[in-house]
Amino acid sequence: MKTKGIRTNKINIVTLGCSKNLVDSEVLFTQLKGNGMNVTHESKKDDANIVVINTCGFIDNAKEESINTILRYVDAKEAGIVDKVYVTGCLSHRYKDELEIEMPTVDAWFGTNELPRMLKTLRADYKHELVGERLLTTPAHYAYLKIAEGCDRPCSFCAIPLMRGGHVSRPIDELLTEARSLARRGTKELILIAQDLTYYGLDLYKKRNLADLIDQLADVEGIDWIRLQYAYPSGFPMDILDVMRNRPNVCNYLDMPLQTGSTELLKLMRRGITREKTESLIETIREKVPDITLRTTLIVGHPGETEAMFQETYDFVERMRFDRLGVFTYSHEDDTHSFSMPDDIPADIKQERADELMDVQQGISQELNQQKVGKTYKVLFDRKEGGYFIGRTEADSPEVDNEVLVSAAQYVRLGDFANVRIDRAEEFDLYGEVVGA
Repeated sequence: MKTKGIRTNKINIVTLGCSKNLVDSEVLFTQLKGNGMNVTHESKKDDANIVVINTCGFIDNAKEESINTILRYVDAKEAGIVDKVYVTGCLSHRYKDELEIEMPTVDAWFGTNELPRMLKTLRADYKHELVGERLLTTPAHYAYLKIAEGCDRPCSFCAIPLMRGGHVSRPIDELLTEARSLARRGTKELILIAQDLTYYGLDLYKKRNLADLIDQLADVEGIDWIRLQYAYPSGFPMDILDVMRNRPNVCNYLDMPLQTGSTELLKLMRRGITREKTESLIETIREKVPDITLRTTLIVGHPGETEAMFQETYDFVERMRFDRLGVFTYSHEDDTHSFSMPDDIPADIKQERADELMDVQQGISQELNQQKVGKTYKVLFDRKEGGYFIGRTEADSPEVDNEVLVSAAQYVRLGDFANVRIDRAEEFDLYGEVVGA
Protein backbone atom coordinates (compact mmCIF):
# COMPACT_ATOMS: atom_id res chain seq x y z
CA MET A 1 0.00 0.00 0.00
CA LYS A 2 1.31 3.46 -0.94
CA THR A 3 1.88 5.79 2.01
CA LYS A 4 2.07 9.47 1.14
CA GLY A 5 4.97 11.48 2.47
CA ILE A 6 7.53 8.66 2.65
CA ARG A 7 9.44 9.28 -0.57
CA THR A 8 11.62 12.31 -1.18
CA ASN A 9 10.27 14.70 -3.78
CA LYS A 10 11.63 14.33 -7.29
CA ILE A 11 10.58 16.85 -9.95
CA ASN A 12 10.40 16.07 -13.67
CA ILE A 13 10.18 19.00 -16.11
CA VAL A 14 8.48 18.15 -19.42
CA THR A 15 9.06 20.66 -22.24
CA LEU A 16 6.85 21.05 -25.29
CA GLY A 17 7.14 23.49 -28.19
CA CYS A 18 9.99 25.67 -29.37
CA SER A 19 13.54 26.42 -28.27
CA LYS A 20 12.31 29.50 -26.38
CA ASN A 21 10.27 27.19 -24.15
CA LEU A 22 13.33 25.00 -23.73
CA VAL A 23 15.32 27.96 -22.39
CA ASP A 24 12.52 28.69 -19.89
CA SER A 25 12.67 25.09 -18.71
CA GLU A 26 16.45 25.31 -18.36
CA VAL A 27 16.08 28.44 -16.20
CA LEU A 28 13.55 26.64 -13.98
CA PHE A 29 15.81 23.58 -13.87
CA THR A 30 18.74 25.77 -12.75
CA GLN A 31 16.73 27.49 -10.02
CA LEU A 32 15.44 24.21 -8.62
CA LYS A 33 18.91 22.65 -8.66
CA GLY A 34 20.22 25.79 -6.96
CA ASN A 35 17.73 25.11 -4.19
CA GLY A 36 19.17 21.64 -3.74
CA MET A 37 16.18 19.88 -5.22
CA ASN A 38 16.16 16.55 -7.02
CA VAL A 39 15.06 17.52 -10.53
CA THR A 40 15.25 15.96 -13.99
CA HIS A 41 14.28 17.02 -17.49
CA GLU A 42 12.25 14.74 -19.75
CA SER A 43 12.89 11.71 -17.51
CA LYS A 44 12.04 8.45 -19.24
CA LYS A 45 11.82 6.55 -15.96
CA ASP A 46 8.52 8.04 -14.76
CA ASP A 47 9.94 7.97 -11.22
CA ALA A 48 9.23 11.60 -10.30
CA ASN A 49 6.34 12.35 -7.97
CA ILE A 50 6.04 16.00 -9.09
CA VAL A 51 5.67 16.92 -12.77
CA VAL A 52 5.95 20.41 -14.29
CA ILE A 53 4.67 20.58 -17.88
CA ASN A 54 5.91 23.54 -19.94
CA THR A 55 3.27 23.79 -22.66
CA CYS A 56 3.04 25.23 -26.17
CA GLY A 57 -0.10 26.94 -27.45
CA PHE A 58 1.10 28.25 -30.80
CA ILE A 59 -1.09 26.29 -33.25
CA ASP A 60 -3.74 23.57 -33.07
CA ASN A 61 -1.31 20.63 -33.27
CA ALA A 62 0.83 22.09 -30.47
CA LYS A 63 -2.24 22.68 -28.30
CA GLU A 64 -3.38 19.09 -28.85
CA GLU A 65 0.03 17.73 -27.86
CA SER A 66 0.03 19.89 -24.73
CA ILE A 67 -3.48 18.81 -23.71
CA ASN A 68 -2.66 15.13 -24.29
CA THR A 69 0.50 15.45 -22.19
CA ILE A 70 -1.39 17.09 -19.33
CA LEU A 71 -4.06 14.39 -19.48
CA ARG A 72 -1.40 11.67 -19.36
CA TYR A 73 0.00 13.05 -16.10
CA VAL A 74 -3.45 13.77 -14.66
CA ASP A 75 -4.23 10.08 -15.21
CA ALA A 76 -0.91 9.17 -13.56
CA LYS A 77 -1.88 11.31 -10.57
CA GLU A 78 -5.27 9.62 -10.28
CA ALA A 79 -3.49 6.25 -10.43
CA GLY A 80 -1.22 7.29 -7.57
CA ILE A 81 1.94 7.31 -9.71
CA VAL A 82 2.57 11.04 -9.21
CA ASP A 83 1.49 13.37 -6.40
CA LYS A 84 1.45 16.80 -8.05
CA VAL A 85 0.95 18.09 -11.60
CA TYR A 86 1.79 21.71 -12.41
CA VAL A 87 1.34 23.35 -15.80
CA THR A 88 3.14 26.42 -17.17
CA GLY A 89 4.03 27.90 -20.56
CA CYS A 90 2.04 29.40 -23.42
CA LEU A 91 -1.08 27.21 -23.34
CA SER A 92 -1.41 27.72 -19.60
CA HIS A 93 -0.88 31.47 -19.91
CA ARG A 94 -3.52 31.89 -22.60
CA TYR A 95 -6.24 29.46 -21.50
CA LYS A 96 -5.71 29.27 -17.74
CA ASP A 97 -9.31 30.12 -16.76
CA GLU A 98 -10.88 27.56 -19.10
CA LEU A 99 -8.33 24.86 -18.31
CA GLU A 100 -8.80 25.21 -14.54
CA ILE A 101 -12.46 24.33 -15.03
CA GLU A 102 -11.83 21.50 -17.49
CA MET A 103 -8.94 19.91 -15.56
CA PRO A 104 -9.54 20.56 -11.86
CA THR A 105 -7.09 17.88 -10.74
CA VAL A 106 -4.11 19.87 -12.04
CA ASP A 107 -2.60 21.36 -8.88
CA ALA A 108 -1.70 24.79 -10.27
CA TRP A 109 -1.48 26.74 -13.53
CA PHE A 110 1.19 29.35 -14.26
CA GLY A 111 1.68 31.95 -16.98
CA THR A 112 4.84 32.51 -19.00
CA ASN A 113 6.15 35.22 -16.64
CA GLU A 114 5.39 33.62 -13.29
CA LEU A 115 8.65 31.87 -12.44
CA PRO A 116 8.91 33.33 -8.88
CA ARG A 117 5.34 32.22 -8.04
CA MET A 118 5.99 28.76 -9.47
CA LEU A 119 9.19 28.41 -7.43
CA LYS A 120 7.34 29.45 -4.29
CA THR A 121 4.68 26.81 -4.98
CA LEU A 122 7.45 24.24 -5.39
CA ARG A 123 8.91 25.47 -2.07
CA ALA A 124 12.00 26.94 -3.66
CA ASP A 125 13.49 30.43 -3.45
CA TYR A 126 14.12 32.58 -6.51
CA LYS A 127 17.90 32.96 -6.42
CA HIS A 128 18.99 36.23 -8.05
CA GLU A 129 22.60 35.07 -8.06
CA LEU A 130 21.61 32.41 -10.61
CA VAL A 131 20.36 34.93 -13.18
CA GLY A 132 22.51 34.37 -16.28
CA GLU A 133 23.37 30.82 -15.19
CA ARG A 134 21.82 27.87 -17.00
CA LEU A 135 22.03 24.11 -16.75
CA LEU A 136 21.60 22.90 -20.31
CA THR A 137 19.23 20.22 -21.52
CA THR A 138 20.88 20.32 -24.96
CA PRO A 139 24.29 18.73 -25.58
CA ALA A 140 26.85 20.92 -23.80
CA HIS A 141 28.49 22.13 -27.01
CA TYR A 142 25.53 24.23 -28.16
CA ALA A 143 23.02 26.42 -26.35
CA TYR A 144 20.11 28.68 -27.18
CA LEU A 145 20.53 32.27 -26.01
CA LYS A 146 17.18 34.05 -25.66
CA ILE A 147 17.91 37.73 -26.16
CA ALA A 148 14.34 39.06 -25.80
CA GLU A 149 10.86 38.05 -24.74
CA GLY A 150 7.51 38.83 -26.36
CA CYS A 151 6.71 40.62 -29.60
CA ASP A 152 5.35 44.00 -30.74
CA ARG A 153 4.59 42.96 -34.33
CA PRO A 154 0.93 43.05 -35.48
CA CYS A 155 0.91 39.86 -37.62
CA SER A 156 -2.71 38.89 -38.21
CA PHE A 157 -2.31 35.15 -37.63
CA CYS A 158 -0.03 35.13 -34.59
CA ALA A 159 -1.06 34.60 -30.97
CA ILE A 160 2.42 34.99 -29.49
CA PRO A 161 1.83 38.54 -28.15
CA LEU A 162 -1.26 37.16 -26.37
CA MET A 163 0.87 34.50 -24.67
CA ARG A 164 4.21 36.26 -24.26
CA GLY A 165 3.32 39.95 -24.12
CA GLY A 166 5.16 42.83 -25.76
CA HIS A 167 8.80 42.87 -26.77
CA VAL A 168 11.29 43.13 -23.89
CA SER A 169 15.02 43.06 -24.70
CA ARG A 170 17.55 41.63 -22.26
CA PRO A 171 20.50 43.97 -21.50
CA ILE A 172 23.73 43.30 -23.38
CA ASP A 173 25.74 42.96 -20.15
CA GLU A 174 23.38 40.25 -18.88
CA LEU A 175 23.63 38.35 -22.17
CA LEU A 176 27.42 38.59 -22.20
CA THR A 177 27.56 37.22 -18.65
CA GLU A 178 25.40 34.27 -19.68
CA ALA A 179 27.44 33.65 -22.84
CA ARG A 180 30.73 33.65 -20.90
CA SER A 181 29.29 31.26 -18.33
CA LEU A 182 28.15 28.90 -21.09
CA ALA A 183 31.53 29.11 -22.84
CA ARG A 184 33.37 28.24 -19.63
CA ARG A 185 31.27 25.07 -19.43
CA GLY A 186 32.08 23.97 -22.96
CA THR A 187 29.50 25.65 -25.18
CA LYS A 188 30.93 26.28 -28.64
CA GLU A 189 27.81 27.39 -30.50
CA LEU A 190 25.33 30.08 -29.42
CA ILE A 191 21.98 30.11 -31.21
CA LEU A 192 20.38 33.51 -30.74
CA ILE A 193 16.59 33.29 -30.42
CA ALA A 194 13.66 35.62 -29.76
CA GLN A 195 10.19 36.09 -31.19
CA ASP A 196 11.90 38.74 -33.34
CA LEU A 197 15.69 39.17 -33.21
CA THR A 198 15.69 42.26 -35.41
CA TYR A 199 13.63 44.31 -32.92
CA TYR A 200 16.35 43.84 -30.31
CA GLY A 201 17.37 46.96 -28.41
CA LEU A 202 14.58 49.34 -29.43
CA ASP A 203 13.07 49.31 -25.95
CA LEU A 204 16.36 49.49 -24.03
CA TYR A 205 18.64 51.50 -26.29
CA LYS A 206 16.12 53.36 -28.50
CA LYS A 207 17.64 51.80 -31.61
CA ARG A 208 17.95 48.40 -33.22
CA ASN A 209 21.05 47.11 -31.51
CA LEU A 210 21.40 43.52 -32.70
CA ALA A 211 24.62 44.21 -34.60
CA ASP A 212 26.34 45.58 -31.49
CA LEU A 213 25.18 42.63 -29.42
CA ILE A 214 26.48 40.11 -31.97
CA ASP A 215 29.78 41.95 -32.28
CA GLN A 216 30.33 41.80 -28.51
CA LEU A 217 29.24 38.15 -28.27
CA ALA A 218 31.77 37.34 -31.00
CA ASP A 219 34.52 38.41 -28.57
CA VAL A 220 33.54 35.79 -25.98
CA GLU A 221 36.42 33.33 -25.75
CA GLY A 222 35.49 29.77 -26.67
CA ILE A 223 32.48 30.58 -28.86
CA ASP A 224 33.17 29.24 -32.36
CA TRP A 225 29.75 29.77 -33.92
CA ILE A 226 27.00 32.35 -33.38
CA ARG A 227 23.78 31.62 -35.25
CA LEU A 228 20.75 33.87 -35.81
CA GLN A 229 17.19 32.52 -35.76
CA TYR A 230 13.85 34.29 -36.13
CA ALA A 231 14.70 37.53 -37.94
CA TYR A 232 11.86 39.69 -39.29
CA PRO A 233 12.09 41.16 -42.81
CA SER A 234 10.32 44.50 -42.26
CA GLY A 235 12.78 47.03 -40.86
CA PHE A 236 15.64 44.55 -41.17
CA PRO A 237 18.83 46.05 -39.61
CA MET A 238 21.34 45.82 -42.46
CA ASP A 239 24.34 46.44 -40.17
CA ILE A 240 24.13 42.87 -38.89
CA LEU A 241 25.30 41.75 -42.34
CA ASP A 242 28.54 43.70 -41.88
CA VAL A 243 29.15 41.93 -38.58
CA MET A 244 28.32 38.58 -40.17
CA ARG A 245 30.77 39.21 -42.99
CA ASN A 246 33.57 40.58 -40.77
CA ARG A 247 33.44 38.27 -37.76
CA PRO A 248 34.52 34.69 -38.61
CA ASN A 249 32.63 33.09 -35.72
CA VAL A 250 29.28 34.61 -36.76
CA CYS A 251 27.70 31.98 -39.00
CA ASN A 252 26.69 33.01 -42.50
CA TYR A 253 23.20 31.81 -41.67
CA LEU A 254 19.90 33.62 -41.28
CA ASP A 255 16.50 32.24 -40.35
CA MET A 256 13.93 34.77 -41.59
CA PRO A 257 10.28 33.61 -41.73
CA LEU A 258 8.63 35.28 -44.74
CA GLN A 259 5.18 33.58 -44.56
CA THR A 260 4.09 34.12 -48.19
CA GLY A 261 5.21 35.32 -51.62
CA SER A 262 1.98 37.21 -52.36
CA THR A 263 1.91 40.97 -51.78
CA GLU A 264 -1.86 40.92 -51.38
CA LEU A 265 -1.65 38.18 -48.77
CA LEU A 266 1.23 39.91 -46.98
CA LYS A 267 -1.13 42.85 -46.57
CA LEU A 268 -3.86 40.61 -45.16
CA MET A 269 -1.26 39.13 -42.80
CA ARG A 270 -0.23 42.66 -41.68
CA ARG A 271 3.44 41.95 -42.32
CA GLY A 272 4.41 45.49 -43.31
CA ILE A 273 6.27 44.49 -46.46
CA THR A 274 5.62 43.56 -50.11
CA ARG A 275 6.94 40.66 -52.17
CA GLU A 276 8.98 43.12 -54.24
CA LYS A 277 10.64 44.59 -51.14
CA THR A 278 11.22 41.09 -49.80
CA GLU A 279 12.97 40.01 -52.99
CA SER A 280 15.07 43.18 -52.93
CA LEU A 281 16.05 42.47 -49.32
CA ILE A 282 17.06 38.90 -50.18
CA GLU A 283 19.13 40.16 -53.12
CA THR A 284 20.93 42.67 -50.88
CA ILE A 285 21.59 40.06 -48.20
CA ARG A 286 23.10 37.70 -50.76
CA GLU A 287 25.21 40.48 -52.24
CA LYS A 288 26.63 41.50 -48.87
CA VAL A 289 27.18 37.91 -47.63
CA PRO A 290 27.61 35.85 -50.83
CA ASP A 291 27.80 32.43 -49.17
CA ILE A 292 24.94 32.99 -46.72
CA THR A 293 22.45 30.21 -45.97
CA LEU A 294 18.88 31.50 -45.92
CA ARG A 295 16.18 29.59 -44.08
CA THR A 296 12.52 30.59 -44.15
CA THR A 297 9.07 29.35 -43.20
CA LEU A 298 5.81 29.90 -45.05
CA ILE A 299 2.11 29.66 -44.16
CA VAL A 300 -0.46 28.26 -46.58
CA GLY A 301 -4.23 28.49 -46.27
CA HIS A 302 -4.48 31.85 -44.52
CA PRO A 303 -8.03 33.30 -44.80
CA GLY A 304 -8.47 34.87 -48.22
CA GLU A 305 -5.59 33.00 -49.88
CA THR A 306 -6.73 32.38 -53.45
CA GLU A 307 -5.24 29.87 -55.85
CA ALA A 308 -3.58 32.81 -57.64
CA MET A 309 -1.99 34.01 -54.39
CA PHE A 310 -0.72 30.52 -53.68
CA GLN A 311 0.75 30.34 -57.19
CA GLU A 312 2.63 33.58 -56.45
CA THR A 313 4.15 31.90 -53.40
CA TYR A 314 5.01 28.79 -55.41
CA ASP A 315 6.75 30.94 -58.05
CA PHE A 316 8.48 32.91 -55.27
CA VAL A 317 9.94 29.70 -53.82
CA GLU A 318 11.11 28.55 -57.26
CA ARG A 319 12.72 31.92 -57.96
CA MET A 320 14.36 32.57 -54.56
CA ARG A 321 15.83 29.06 -54.16
CA PHE A 322 16.03 29.11 -50.38
CA ASP A 323 18.62 26.85 -48.79
CA ARG A 324 16.17 25.72 -46.11
CA LEU A 325 12.38 25.96 -46.05
CA GLY A 326 9.52 24.82 -43.83
CA VAL A 327 5.76 25.14 -44.39
CA PHE A 328 2.91 25.46 -41.88
CA THR A 329 -0.77 25.09 -42.66
CA TYR A 330 -2.75 28.02 -41.26
CA SER A 331 -4.23 27.55 -37.78
CA HIS A 332 -7.28 29.68 -36.84
CA GLU A 333 -6.25 31.17 -33.49
CA ASP A 334 -8.70 32.81 -31.05
CA ASP A 335 -8.43 36.57 -30.57
CA THR A 336 -5.97 37.12 -33.42
CA HIS A 337 -6.81 39.57 -36.20
CA SER A 338 -7.22 36.71 -38.68
CA PHE A 339 -9.78 35.05 -36.41
CA SER A 340 -12.26 37.72 -37.49
CA MET A 341 -12.01 36.36 -41.06
CA PRO A 342 -13.66 33.12 -42.17
CA ASP A 343 -11.28 30.14 -42.12
CA ASP A 344 -12.31 29.51 -45.73
CA ILE A 345 -9.63 27.14 -47.02
CA PRO A 346 -10.48 23.44 -46.50
CA ALA A 347 -7.92 21.41 -44.55
CA ASP A 348 -7.18 19.12 -47.51
CA ILE A 349 -6.45 22.13 -49.76
CA LYS A 350 -4.12 23.59 -47.11
CA GLN A 351 -2.22 20.30 -46.97
CA GLU A 352 -2.07 20.00 -50.76
CA ARG A 353 -0.53 23.48 -50.98
CA ALA A 354 1.99 22.67 -48.24
CA ASP A 355 2.95 19.46 -50.04
CA GLU A 356 3.38 21.28 -53.35
CA LEU A 357 5.77 23.79 -51.79
CA MET A 358 7.77 21.06 -50.07
CA ASP A 359 7.96 19.10 -53.33
CA VAL A 360 9.52 22.02 -55.17
CA GLN A 361 11.82 22.71 -52.22
CA GLN A 362 12.93 19.09 -52.18
CA GLY A 363 14.19 19.48 -55.74
CA ILE A 364 15.96 22.74 -54.89
CA SER A 365 17.57 21.19 -51.81
CA GLN A 366 18.74 18.19 -53.83
CA GLU A 367 20.37 20.47 -56.42
CA LEU A 368 22.02 22.69 -53.79
CA ASN A 369 23.30 19.70 -51.83
CA GLN A 370 24.64 18.06 -54.98
CA GLN A 371 26.83 21.13 -55.51
CA LYS A 372 28.56 20.34 -52.20
CA VAL A 373 29.82 16.93 -53.27
CA GLY A 374 33.64 16.92 -53.41
CA LYS A 375 33.93 19.96 -51.13
CA THR A 376 35.20 19.98 -47.55
CA TYR A 377 33.28 21.58 -44.68
CA LYS A 378 33.86 22.22 -40.99
CA VAL A 379 31.36 20.02 -39.11
CA LEU A 380 30.30 20.11 -35.46
CA PHE A 381 29.27 16.63 -34.32
CA ASP A 382 26.14 16.37 -32.18
CA ARG A 383 25.44 12.67 -31.64
CA LYS A 384 26.02 9.07 -32.65
CA GLU A 385 23.10 7.13 -34.08
CA GLY A 386 23.21 3.64 -35.54
CA GLY A 387 26.35 3.33 -37.60
CA TYR A 388 26.95 7.06 -38.01
CA PHE A 389 28.33 10.09 -36.27
CA ILE A 390 25.94 12.95 -37.08
CA GLY A 391 26.87 16.60 -37.24
CA ARG A 392 26.14 19.94 -38.86
CA THR A 393 27.91 22.51 -40.98
CA GLU A 394 27.77 26.26 -40.41
CA ALA A 395 24.72 26.20 -42.71
CA ASP A 396 22.63 24.05 -40.37
CA SER A 397 20.81 24.65 -37.11
CA PRO A 398 20.04 21.72 -34.77
CA GLU A 399 16.90 19.67 -35.38
CA VAL A 400 15.49 21.73 -38.28
CA ASP A 401 18.18 21.64 -40.98
CA ASN A 402 20.45 19.30 -42.94
CA GLU A 403 22.78 16.89 -41.22
CA VAL A 404 26.16 15.45 -42.14
CA LEU A 405 26.61 11.72 -41.59
CA VAL A 406 30.01 10.08 -41.22
CA SER A 407 30.56 6.34 -40.77
CA ALA A 408 31.17 5.42 -37.14
CA ALA A 409 34.24 3.55 -38.36
CA GLN A 410 35.86 7.00 -38.56
CA TYR A 411 36.05 8.05 -34.93
CA VAL A 412 35.19 11.63 -34.00
CA ARG A 413 34.52 13.17 -30.59
CA LEU A 414 31.00 14.39 -30.02
CA GLY A 415 30.93 18.12 -29.42
CA ASP A 416 34.08 18.64 -31.48
CA PHE A 417 34.72 19.97 -34.97
CA ALA A 418 36.23 18.01 -37.83
CA ASN A 419 36.73 18.68 -41.52
CA VAL A 420 34.52 16.46 -43.67
CA ARG A 421 34.73 15.94 -47.42
CA ILE A 422 31.25 15.36 -48.85
CA ASP A 423 31.02 12.32 -51.14
CA ARG A 424 27.24 11.84 -51.40
CA ALA A 425 24.19 14.12 -51.21
CA GLU A 426 20.50 13.52 -50.64
CA GLU A 427 17.65 16.03 -50.43
CA PHE A 428 18.21 16.87 -46.78
CA ASP A 429 21.35 14.99 -45.74
CA LEU A 430 25.02 14.87 -46.69
CA TYR A 431 27.41 11.92 -46.33
CA GLY A 432 31.14 12.30 -46.08
CA GLU A 433 34.55 11.31 -44.81
CA VAL A 434 36.64 12.94 -42.10
CA VAL A 435 39.79 14.41 -43.62
CA GLY A 436 41.21 16.27 -40.61
CA ALA A 437 40.39 18.10 -37.40
